[in-house]
Amino acid sequence: MSIWKNTTTIASHSYTCGYCFNKVGPNEAFYASTGTSFIYICPNCAKPTFFGPFNEQVPTPPLGRPVSGISDTNLASLYREAMDCSAVNAYTAAVLACRKILMHVAVEKNAALNLSFAAYVDFLVDNGWVPPGSKAWVDTIRQKGNEANHEILLADKPAATQVVHFTEMLLRFIYELPSMVQSDTNPS
Repeated sequence: MSIWKNTTTIASHSYTCGYCFNKVGPNEAFYASTGTSFIYICPNCAKPTFFGPFNEQVPTPPLGRPVSGISDTNLASLYREAMDCSAVNAYTAAVLACRKILMHVAVEKNAALNLSFAAYVDFLVDNGWVPPGSKAWVDTIRQKGNEANHEILLADKPAATQVVHFTEMLLRFIYELPSMVQSDTNPS
């Protein structure tokens, strides 16, 4: 039963909620008299999502998923900014934010300030902050970021998808997985 008033039970619609990031399939909605626009209510978080006549979704779920264990609030905010940019189709901004994340992570892990982005990638690889054999995908974050920063071309959704997901994996490896082990070994 919804907290929303005057909703109607209609055919369910499967989507990823732009608020809670869960895959849902609610059958409760408001709809336009034309039958081409709907506002579905997420059964998980109870927030509304609009679908227009061309199945456009607002809010759009961001590329990537939240990562826990990041103790640096600026870094966590920057990753959230990259996700938020992707959710509003600001793909170039998302790619640039991910490129900047490389610098933040490397400096937080004791790399010197004012290095090149290639040097930050090398630092992360050489100091064991990325999985073995992963330099190519970590360097893709830098390369796509460089293209977005130094070229006239804008980043598109496929490029942003790749970069945000690679950034998510980097952050999971460096922050989330170790935080899970630490929380298991620390007595409550």
